[in-house]
Amino acid sequence: MKKKITIIEGDGIGPEIACEAKKVLNKISKLYGHQFEYEYKLAGGIAIDTVGECLPQETIDSCLSTDSTLLAAVGGYKWDNLAGDKRPEKALLGIRKIMGLYSNIRPSKLYKSLAASSPLRADITAKGIDFVIVRELTGGVYFGEHSTVTVDGELVATDIMIYSESEIERITKVAIAIANKRNNKITIVDKANILDTSRLWRVVCEKVLSTHPEITVDYMYVDNCSMQLLVRPFSFDVILTENMFGDILSDEASMITGTIGTIGSASLGEGSRGMYEPIHGSAPDIAGQNIANPIGMICSVSMMLRYSFGMNIEADNIDRAVEMVLERGYRTNDMMSNGAKHVSCSQMGELIVAALVKIV
Repeated sequence: MKKKITIIEGDGIGPEIACEAKKVLNKISKLYGHQFEYEYKLAGGIAIDTVGECLPQETIDSCLSTDSTLLAAVGGYKWDNLAGDKRPEKALLGIRKIMGLYSNIRPSKLYKSLAASSPLRADITAKGIDFVIVRELTGGVYFGEHSTVTVDGELVATDIMIYSESEIERITKVAIAIANKRNNKITIVDKANILDTSRLWRVVCEKVLSTHPEITVDYMYVDNCSMQLLVRPFSFDVILTENMFGDILSDEASMITGTIGTIGSASLGEGSRGMYEPIHGSAPDIAGQNIANPIGMICSVSMMLRYSFGMNIEADNIDRAVEMVLERGYRTNDMMSNGAKHVSCSQMGELIVAALVKIV
C-alpha cells in the first residue's frame, strides 16, 4: 500500500515521540513493502509562535487531503495566559470538527509486566485489564451553547448539553463494530436518572442494538462506573458513553494501567481517515531531554494501521513488539521500578523496532 500521512509534532515532547513513531512506520514499510509519505505541519503552541494561530489553513488542508493524521502533543504552560479561544488546545477541537471525527477510541490495557505499577490491588490486576472506551466526540456540553450573564447582580453561567438521535446512533454503530471484534459486550454509561440527554441515549441505543442479538448490553450510571473501574475493571469490554463522561472516565481508565505513557487513541469519522494521538499531553517540563515515553505514540501508529489502513497484521506485530520490550524489563522514567533497565526515549523506539524485526 501507498499512504500519505500528516504528522503534527506539536509542542513539548511532541517532536521526540513523533521521531520514534516514524522509526516504527519506516520499519513497517520495509518489512511489508508499503510506502509511507509524510507531510509535517504545524498546530498548537508552535503554530501560534510561528504563524500567529493554533491551526493554520495549511495544516487543515493537509489533514483533509492525506490518508490519516498523527498528532504527537499540543499545549504547554508557555501559552496558559492566552484567551480560551486562542489556546493551543483549540487546535484539537478544530481538527476534530473540520474532519468530522465524532468518535474517540481509547483502549485501556494493563501489560502484565507493568502490573506492579498499577495503583490497584494485585488481586484485581491479576484478573487482567483490557477494555476500550468509545467516546462520542463532537456533541454534548462541550459543543453546546456557553454563556455567562448577570442576574440580580450576580454572575450566572450556563452550559447546554445537546444530543440528537443521529449523533447517538452513529456512535453506537462504532461501538458495535468494535465489540464484534472483541467479546461482544457493551456497557452504556450515562446519567439517565437525571438527564434527558441520557434518557435519549438509552432509547436510541436500545433501538440500534435490538438488531444485534450477539451483543450483551448493560447500562451503568457514570458515578457507579467510575467506582467499578477501580474495583472490577476486568468486567468491562467496550464502554460506550457521551463526550464529557468519556473524557473523564478515559483518563481514570488510563491511570489504572500504571502509566499514561503507553496509551494511544484514535479519533474517527465517516470513512477511513482519522487522527491518532497519545493521551499524555505535551509534558513541557521534560521536553528536549530524551526521557519521554514514546510507547503511547507508537501504539497510536498501531491503531492508525488497524483502523484507517486495514493493516491488522502489521498492527498486531507492533503491539507484540511493545509487549516484548516491556517483558524484557526496559523502562523509560515514567515506568521505572526496582530491577528494571532504564532507557531513553530514542532507545525505547529502537528497541521496539528491533523487536519488530524479530517478530516478522
